[in-house]
Amino acid sequence: YLLYASGDFVKVHSVNTEETLWLLSGHADLVTGIQLNPHNHMQLYSSSLDGTIKLWDFTDGIPIKTFTVGAKLLALYTLASAEDSVFVVIPKKGERDTFQLVSVQLTKGAGQDLEGKELSVVLDGVGASTKQIAFGREGLYVVSVKDVNLQVYFFKRKVLNRFSLSTAKTKGGDNRFSCVVCHPTEDCIATGHADGKIRLWRNFHNRKTYTYSALHWHHDIVMDLAYSVEGTRLLSGGVESVLVQWHNESSCHKDFLPRLGSPIEYISMSSDGALCCTLHTDNRITIINSNLRFSRSIQGLIKSRDFKTGLVVDPRTKALVLNGEPGHLQFYSLQSDQQLFSLDIVQRQYIHQAGLKQSDLVKVAFSAQGTWLATVEESEEVTDPELQLKLWFYTEETQSFALNTRINTPHDNHITDMCFRDMDELGDDSLILVTTGRDCVFKVWVMVEDSDPEAHQSVSWSCDFVGSYHNYQATNCCFSEDGSLLAVSFEETVTVWDSLTWDLKCTFCHPPGNIRNICFGRLTCSKYLIGATDYGFLCCWNLLTCALEWSAHLNVVVLQPDPLSEHIAAVSWLSKESSLFVFKPSEPRPIYIQRNLCKEKILLAAFVPRDEPEMTSSEKFLWLRKSQLFFLTDTQELMTLSTKSLEERLTPSSKQLAVEESLPVTPFSALLGKHRHQQAQEDTDLGKPVVHNKQEQASPAVKELLHTPAHVLPSASFLCTIFINSLLISKENKSAEEVADEVEMESEKAEDDSDEEDVTAMEQEDTSHVELLGEMTCKLSKSQEKELRKIRKMDYSWISAF
Repeated sequence: YLLYASGDFVKVHSVNTEETLWLLSGHADLVTGIQLNPHNHMQLYSSSLDGTIKLWDFTDGIPIKTFTVGAKLLALYTLASAEDSVFVVIPKKGERDTFQLVSVQLTKGAGQDLEGKELSVVLDGVGASTKQIAFGREGLYVVSVKDVNLQVYFFKRKVLNRFSLSTAKTKGGDNRFSCVVCHPTEDCIATGHADGKIRLWRNFHNRKTYTYSALHWHHDIVMDLAYSVEGTRLLSGGVESVLVQWHNESSCHKDFLPRLGSPIEYISMSSDGALCCTLHTDNRITIINSNLRFSRSIQGLIKSRDFKTGLVVDPRTKALVLNGEPGHLQFYSLQSDQQLFSLDIVQRQYIHQAGLKQSDLVKVAFSAQGTWLATVEESEEVTDPELQLKLWFYTEETQSFALNTRINTPHDNHITDMCFRDMDELGDDSLILVTTGRDCVFKVWVMVEDSDPEAHQSVSWSCDFVGSYHNYQATNCCFSEDGSLLAVSFEETVTVWDSLTWDLKCTFCHPPGNIRNICFGRLTCSKYLIGATDYGFLCCWNLLTCALEWSAHLNVVVLQPDPLSEHIAAVSWLSKESSLFVFKPSEPRPIYIQRNLCKEKILLAAFVPRDEPEMTSSEKFLWLRKSQLFFLTDTQELMTLSTKSLEERLTPSSKQLAVEESLPVTPFSALLGKHRHQQAQEDTDLGKPVVHNKQEQASPAVKELLHTPAHVLPSASFLCTIFINSLLISKENKSAEEVADEVEMESEKAEDDSDEEDVTAMEQEDTSHVELLGEMTCKLSKSQEKELRKIRKMDYSWISAF
């Protein structure tokens, strides 16, 4: 297994199958450290900024214990010699940006939620990063680095040795520490530095006799270090995207694994030494064999320099599409939390050099079916940028997009927006692309048959119409739901055009301020046009009356309509906090308000259609049934709005007794379920009453007993009472006479089930007739029903002779 922290979760990844097996959820804030339990390697400790330490059984994906420390936990360490205790880094009380390493005594107890308040300080003035503290062989000492200072604390002797390097930066040298690691079997400390050097410290038991040697290959900061299990090899990584392997601490014997794609942030070795993995700045984990051969990688959402394309949803895969590597589009799967694939748009080698003007991807749009993709790339020149508009067609053979048309300089200045006309029922003949630019025009692009006999494709794209309005800059564009109208904003004015004749129909204006976002209403609200200005106004215009319907004073930075409903999400930024407002254009009052959604500024948002509508018990989240809303912040964090309460989301899986329906079923289970469903359907078609056995719906106690791993179950004596009670049928208040009659009826019931069904049908039919007449029927007693049954069993076939 490969275990890694990801936001508020810990993910358990299978190295062999490359699948995410478990998502360990339960922390309410960022997970800052994970460590295997040194006394049970099937268990995992995790720490979080929420102030808790959790002990997990990661093979079954369930939490065992939760220890509440209280303070923010910034790093986590475990030692085999320190039983029932772990080490964490916490902020020092009363001092800003000062941290200390403390030991936390893990309380023993029967419950799941325990206190971890017994703290003892080990070191003061430590760094907040996990890479700046390391424990020596057999846990005899702990090492901490910060700035140009190194501390070594010996536990048995209770002695603290401090060592300092020069702060002077001479000949390009920078002695500041960046990371530290200890040799697993010898008294040796390896430290990484900001100038790319690696120092190996020995004899540090004495302040006067200590020595160090240096290894130097990296030209910039050493990001992380890791020793092999035997200690014969030292791995280092940095901004060069190269993994360096040093043999026997010699600068003459080293191996390289280059071209790993992006700078290396963390290095980790497997316990058997067969594998190592590197974590990269582009949110990717690379798994590498011990012989420095690439094995596989896990690619998450790539952190780009700037998400200029916005958040776009691929209609085919429902993946988020946005800027990835320079010049690339990344298709990110929300279900698997991994990258589906990356599409090279610019198709040029990107040179990592500051100040160099290079082309990058700035705009993306998909057609309604996802068969066409439009991209805009431009150079970083401000005054005279190089522009290219590219149209890509999706081919089933390659399962990817192929370039169809390249248009050089589609506008004379920066392209500000573009959109396709979404008319599914009319096919490709109605496909239209509109682009707007700072050259004060919008252009309409249509497909035409390619007359060139040597062309590889039958169609290409060309400009069909150019529109403008009073020489104002065109900033935004969007089509109505039926595609009949096109709205284009020109600075302070919104213009509405007929998409067939390209006649200007009407204009809207709400000064002061330029139009920042526009969108049409959908479904029952399709007659409305919504716009947001950069002066803090949200406006709704009625397209039938050509008048302002309502306006609100709101500083909207993101305006996103739901493609499957009438709802529109507006995100505002005020007083350094982002707030969410969801509304229907037909109603000026929002149906949902979430103030202080996050402290970061939300830059982008997107509604992603769900595979199946979500069932929610809360009325305030009904607008999220068909689609899920995602946000991207200025810190490049992807967030979503959950319909579940905080308590439901943080409930451990061991307490969620009902088995998830989404779990994979075995082939036999699927076959048996299909057979039962067919049998029930046949019974219903034949008019048989469907009887549901109470015991078929297992109680929560039974489910907990069957689906909780044996090694975390309480004692059998504790479960026995719960289990027996769950099997008992609740007793109803019945008279002694009724009970006696039921005993007699039980023996007769098995004689003729068909007669029983006929009586039931007759009783239901008679009751319905009496109810129609408005009369009351007298209920037969048990003895009368029994007599009636005997009469019915008599043979009256001899009457047919008459």
